Amino acid sequence: MVSPAAPPRVVIVGGGFGGLRLAQALADDPVAVTLVDRRNHHTFQPLLYQVATAMLEPAAIARSLRAILRRQANVEVRLGDVTGVDWEAKRVLVAEGDAIGFDTLVLAAGAVTSDYGIAGVAEHAFPLKSAEEALRLRHHVLARFERALAGPALIDEGELTFVVVGGGPTGVEMAGALVELIDNVVRKDFPGLDVDRAHVVLVEATDHLIDPFSPKSRHNAAETLAARGVEVRLGTKVEAVTASAVHLAGGEEMPTRTLVWTAGVRANPLADALGLAQAEGRRIVVEDDLSVPGHPDCFVIGDLAASRNEEGALDPQMAPLAQQGARHVAEQLRRRRQRLATERFHYQNKGVMATIGRNAAVAELPNGMRFKGRLAWVMWLALHLQRLVGYRNRFDVLSSWAWNYLTTDRTARLMIGPDDRHPGSQ
Repeated sequence: MVSPAAPPRVVIVGGGFGGLRLAQALADDPVAVTLVDRRNHHTFQPLLYQVATAMLEPAAIARSLRAILRRQANVEVRLGDVTGVDWEAKRVLVAEGDAIGFDTLVLAAGAVTSDYGIAGVAEHAFPLKSAEEALRLRHHVLARFERALAGPALIDEGELTFVVVGGGPTGVEMAGALVELIDNVVRKDFPGLDVDRAHVVLVEATDHLIDPFSPKSRHNAAETLAARGVEVRLGTKVEAVTASAVHLAGGEEMPTRTLVWTAGVRANPLADALGLAQAEGRRIVVEDDLSVPGHPDCFVIGDLAASRNEEGALDPQMAPLAQQGARHVAEQLRRRRQRLATERFHYQNKGVMATIGRNAAVAELPNGMRFKGRLAWVMWLALHLQRLVGYRNRFDVLSSWAWNYLTTDRTARLMIGPDDRHPGSQ
């Protein structure tokens, strides 16, 4: 009796928006899927700033990959840090355990924070790309008020000056959320502290905020932030960062103990270890169908892929790009099994949104329609709630949002993290 042939092995590196969506898209396909990630959970990154500003707990925006995929019989989850690929043997090299063989490899490892080589950023700034980083930042921010209460003289040294670098959607959302945290929560929690001396500064190197948006929406975002107490510094470049200050172009020194870095991203360092051609931001060069030149059995999706539109411009590094790329690759694998030629990937821009704070947001649709204020804010809430993975996460986030809206309180302000009671500790 002839034993049935083993199903083709599809290895997906990365459990973010793209990798998870691809694994789910292959649920009914005759393939054996292995999803590899260095973390055991999927994180909804667009809401990390709300974890950092005490609105949500990490469990509300993260869920175990095994729990998400447990009912999918053709998928296994492997916890591990991918260090490279043996292209000849078609094996993924993992720091923990044996290498993983593949017939098709899909790289979906995402992006990491880019410091642009600016001195001190890596050592002293707070990135915001993971739940661990969000918790660390939350602990640090709350600790600043504890220290200022114990030693008011520290305020003059920047203890309550919070600098956010990067005027993209994440930077705008973070600055707006920090101001709300200070005005609505810290002011009540610290009646003996002169909270009016707390200061939020948003620094952007270009002459505008939220680059993907129209000039009108950019102006609205800047005006709204300024009206809420954020100092918006446009056309201002950071030259260096120390533990106690941000050094700006022109020689200005801004004392601060808190620098949140949202200024840019680069492809995951895994891209550097694979020996593949790279484009801007160290993204991996791909063919029109998202396969790798010279390695037709390898695809790249999401932030890691240097996919381009018809005009040759790089596609934006956003969650929809990863999810659309996942659906595209799933379809190309089906076409290959049918011995059909693969098709070009086309990213579809379905609009952009950014929230500035309570009852304030901007939203733009591809047809040119623009929204601002409360309506845009409700649209932003609905979209992000719908995109969360799992009903439990949606319920937790919705209930937290409702409580915050009705009471202006934030219940997730436990200081859980490293000991931050000593000078220089982060």
